[in-house]
Amino acid sequence: MAVDKILIIDDEPFIRRTFEEVLRGKRYGVSSAGTLAEAERLLKKDHFDVVFLDVRLPDGEGTPFLERVSKIQHPPLVVMMSGFGTVESAVECMRAGAFDYLLKPFSVSQIEVLVKKAEGYKQMLQVNEYMTAELTGSKDLVGESEAMQRLKEMLKKVAPTEATVLIQGENGTGKELVAHAIYHCSSRSQAPYVRVNCAALSESLMESEFFGHEKGSFTGATERREGRFELANGGTLLLDEISEISPRLQAKLLRVLQEREFERVGGSKTIQVDVRVLATTNRDLKKSVEKGDFREDLFYRLNVFPVEVPPLRERAGDISILAEHFLQRFGRQHGRSGLKFSAEGLRSLDAHLWPGNVRELQNTIERSVILSDPGAPINSTVLGLPPVHGDYAEEDAPLPSGKVREAVESPNAKEGELVPLAEVEKEYILRTLDACDGNRTKAAAVLDISIRTLRNKLNEYRVALT
Repeated sequence: MAVDKILIIDDEPFIRRTFEEVLRGKRYGVSSAGTLAEAERLLKKDHFDVVFLDVRLPDGEGTPFLERVSKIQHPPLVVMMSGFGTVESAVECMRAGAFDYLLKPFSVSQIEVLVKKAEGYKQMLQVNEYMTAELTGSKDLVGESEAMQRLKEMLKKVAPTEATVLIQGENGTGKELVAHAIYHCSSRSQAPYVRVNCAALSESLMESEFFGHEKGSFTGATERREGRFELANGGTLLLDEISEISPRLQAKLLRVLQEREFERVGGSKTIQVDVRVLATTNRDLKKSVEKGDFREDLFYRLNVFPVEVPPLRERAGDISILAEHFLQRFGRQHGRSGLKFSAEGLRSLDAHLWPGNVRELQNTIERSVILSDPGAPINSTVLGLPPVHGDYAEEDAPLPSGKVREAVESPNAKEGELVPLAEVEKEYILRTLDACDGNRTKAAAVLDISIRTLRNKLNEYRVALT
């Protein structure tokens, strides 16, 4: 929770007891003081999230004390209390830094409402602090290919649910964008969205990032800190590259997913959370389970709804759409207007295999925007790709006759043996290449497929392309 410890400063014992009974019943840590001097000692010794402060105390006025509290590092939210409230007094307190103003006498429900309000406000501040490094630019899923249409349909169905989603795919395919799309279309879209990159943290730091820590729990823990699960309470938590967490932490994570509760590092208080978990990985977690690197029970807890993000090579037709999207974005970002691709540049983009997927394409377009000359179309030279003339690319130089079949033909094939359709397709493609003397442009025309499709097929067959 965003609010853990509360300090009551009031000279009336009855008010202090009332606060203690109400708040301790809600599992908050509560301390109280009857004077400003006693409150000063408590604030120096411990950190408090919320302070209820009487305007008038035996040893001084509360407003000057409020001003001093507001200047300390990580100050608590201060609610001023008074039995002689006026509009002028309330305005003065708010200008001095008060979070809210409470008139005496007050009810138990008013106390509870104010604490909940403070919790929501502190959580918002903490989430905003974590989100400064969040994704920039468009978060839309760009693409009209059949593979992307299938993906979007799946996301429409799972997003409104509370199901845990495991997003799998190669590096650079846009798994984080898929996660954000799920969050954006969910019932939690107005609640916190918190991300933690598991691959960027050591095991010791990762536990603190997940669950938070108490002051003094380890060297350098100079104050209590909430973890990502607490910050995401009521919202969505993205565990990016989940395969990178250690076996010991996997067990703790399993408990949170099952029981929705945990303890901070160095703490004994059990904290309950309501969080929807999304996870991404570029590995085959089933194989990791078989190798003993990943817990099987955790895998099934995460794999409630698996989503596979297609690589760019399987998104026929999306390359030019994505390229234009990135061209416009980076043109605005770098102050370049009127940019466009040449026809030859678009062909070179379409002919490239993009092993780095969308991320590689994005980087290529941004670099070309920076290198482009005003008024000149962006061609293959600016893009840093092999030039393409018509339907023919330099890298499509004919393969030596017979080399294609030598590279992939199975020595175990038996005459008359029934084989899968994929094998028949492969055999036909290779025969056509041989008949065209290894010229891929001619073979693609005979097969009535694009050069890109043919190149992808050859890549699958592990043929040397250069």
